[in-house]
Amino acid sequence: MKISYNWLKQYINVDLPSENIAQLLTNCGLEVESAETIESVKGGLKGVVIGEVITCRKHPDSDHLSITTVDIGQAEHLHIVCGAPNVSAGQKVAVATIGTTFYKGDETFQIKKSKIRGELSEGMICAEDELGLGTSHDGIMVLDPAAVVGTPGFKYFNVSNDTVFEIGLTANRSDATSHIGVARDLVAVLNAIEFEKNNTNPFSLAIPPVENFSIDNHDFPIDVKIEDIQACPRYSGLTISGVEVKESPDWLKKYLHAIGIRSINNLVDISNFILFETGQPMHFFDADQILGKQVIIKKLPEGTKFITLDEKERTLTADNLMICNAVEGMCIAGVFGGQKTGVTEKTKNIFLESAYFNPVSIRKTSKYHGLKTDASFRYERGADPNITIYALKRAALLIKEIAGGKVSSGIVDVYPNPIPDFKIELTYQYLNKLVGKVIPSATVKNILTNLKIEIVGETSEGLSLSVPPFRADVQREADVVEEILRIYGYNNIETGETLKSSLSYYTKPDKEKIINRVSDFLTNNGFSEMMLNSLTKSEYSTYTSVFSPEKNVKLSNPLSKELDVMRQTLLFGGLEAILFNQNRKITNLKVYEFGSIYCLNPDAEKDADVQKKYIQNTHLALYITGKLEPESWRTSDEKVDFFNMKMYINLLLQNIGFNINKIKSEDISNEIFEQGLTYQINREDVVQFGSVSPAILKRFDIKQPVFYADFNWDVLFSLIQNRDMKYAGIPKFQEVRRDLALLVNEKVTFAEIEKLAYRIGKPLLKKVSLFDVYKGNKIDHDKKSYAVSFNLLNDNKTMNDKEIDSAMEKLMLAFQKELGAEIR
Repeated sequence: MKISYNWLKQYINVDLPSENIAQLLTNCGLEVESAETIESVKGGLKGVVIGEVITCRKHPDSDHLSITTVDIGQAEHLHIVCGAPNVSAGQKVAVATIGTTFYKGDETFQIKKSKIRGELSEGMICAEDELGLGTSHDGIMVLDPAAVVGTPGFKYFNVSNDTVFEIGLTANRSDATSHIGVARDLVAVLNAIEFEKNNTNPFSLAIPPVENFSIDNHDFPIDVKIEDIQACPRYSGLTISGVEVKESPDWLKKYLHAIGIRSINNLVDISNFILFETGQPMHFFDADQILGKQVIIKKLPEGTKFITLDEKERTLTADNLMICNAVEGMCIAGVFGGQKTGVTEKTKNIFLESAYFNPVSIRKTSKYHGLKTDASFRYERGADPNITIYALKRAALLIKEIAGGKVSSGIVDVYPNPIPDFKIELTYQYLNKLVGKVIPSATVKNILTNLKIEIVGETSEGLSLSVPPFRADVQREADVVEEILRIYGYNNIETGETLKSSLSYYTKPDKEKIINRVSDFLTNNGFSEMMLNSLTKSEYSTYTSVFSPEKNVKLSNPLSKELDVMRQTLLFGGLEAILFNQNRKITNLKVYEFGSIYCLNPDAEKDADVQKKYIQNTHLALYITGKLEPESWRTSDEKVDFFNMKMYINLLLQNIGFNINKIKSEDISNEIFEQGLTYQINREDVVQFGSVSPAILKRFDIKQPVFYADFNWDVLFSLIQNRDMKYAGIPKFQEVRRDLALLVNEKVTFAEIEKLAYRIGKPLLKKVSLFDVYKGNKIDHDKKSYAVSFNLLNDNKTMNDKEIDSAMEKLMLAFQKELGAEIR
């Protein structure tokens, strides 16, 4: 949220440096994320002075240039070559001296001493557009003859500077969504500082008065009726006739421009001004378009079509609160206006709406339609129900001043059940215990009074408080303590002399420690961690039969149509991330994510004893795609493949204590994977991995293979055993390698060879590796040849040839007998 310092000064008598204000706001909980200095004219016209043309003659070598001497109030006159057709002696002009910088969009240029066709030029006589004061470039600006020579340009043209604070407003601070709301906090902070020093309150909040409001006639009454008082507890309005829609005055445009609001016309600008001044959203209707002269606040039937101000047709739900006339809807209450009743250049009579809507109702409507407006932003957080009449009067006075017209009806205020103040009891004992310091009672009362929290009763033990409804976040004693502390200053709470701590105990194996260990391993191997949204779109569950739409955990109040269910898998979120990077020319990726997946419990409806309606499991997903190594003149263009993913999975499992040789693997073929494996430990599926199906990649428009692994982390963690770390020394004896070429049936996998080798070859066999596969016209078409290496080692002695040959003969016999292999 943006706050203009110049605008803020209209409500508080302060003139501190903007840096100090930013610090004070941050200290009281309104964190200033940035502060930008803006000028009504970019550059502030620094270097521009008012001058008088003393002489003017034609340039001897040009038909359109003139040579002038200009007095700018210095000892010597400037020689300036000017190309404007209207320059002449005796004129008062704006002169850019040497070193002046001009801005045109993102481009800049600086005035330098130069020679133009042989004549010296020591500055520039400026046109309106060159100064940034308008768009005209017909000639130089000729100023009032009374202009004083030597006057700085920023003074003559009344260039103003402002500082705009960008405040990172938290969701609970609906009271600070306006300049008056921020000023209220600033008054409290400044007075708290002065009260500590001098026991005074020199600062006050200056709310613009509305005592001059009056009703001119009753010629244009509008009847108001609320049919849903829960969604709309209060609705106020009045009519103004005979207005003139035109351009806003400069002061109004300047305030709105400072906070990034584009000026539309005087009526729209006034509604925006009131919004950012008071925090109260207002809507102006063209009163002549209110059919039946009735305003009815109600909900329309499900499926009703409604065209909003942006000319889009929207389908309403039965829960959408609408502002209607006697015939049809006019506005989505608190969110967005309708096309038919909006203010236009032809509007002459207007109806002003100032209402309080239920925050939950507005939030649901705003999210359903994907409409985030300045009005809904405030209503969703809780507006002030007691400010509607003040805002009406303030707006009416501004309209009469800027757009003319007469107040042509009494104020209609439908408020059947007034919202009461929050009643809270604050004890000093609780305050001091929570703060950790004794704050004097006089300081406490001073802070509360400046925050407009009324003290209705007092005892030696504490205070009875009445908190106005605009502080929707202050409803408990702890909330009051927070208010006192943030104004008093967290930095004023001294650090205690003692430090208290507690010992924590955790069960083993430690889940967080294992996760950190796996994360460190993956990061050390070039992976980057992702944290993706647990919400996703329901359409993904229809991509494969692996996931069922019936198992989706649907949101009753989705954030958007693209985020309407909880994810059943981490896969699709990861593919979204890969696509995002691919579209930005980042094609080599190694990423992982720890996250939860969700689905409906299939037994929840069948078994009355099943209490858990939903199932939530933690999974770990790995993704690799692109080239094996970053592109370089020293590296090849080799792409990652299935075996790279398998290597990372094996190393990961080894890292957390599993013996790869004891893990069972099975081929997997489903709609997710084009080819892949499932690893099982104790008959439990712990990970599935392989290459993602091209059909799925096509749906995401991903143009390169992606290799994906899905760990069921909850199952895997349950299989991790508590074990002490074991260390082994470096082998003392030489390892021996022997190679075999095995001709086998094409259905025999290397995994079968590896498993059999480890079973027969123990304890001497330490490692089995596949280094070549051949399938071609030199062997039968249903055969293939594996080239396999075997590493043998005796931990106690050096092996001799007899021992080695014996071990290899056992392996060859086993391959021949159990796999039908032919030793080549």
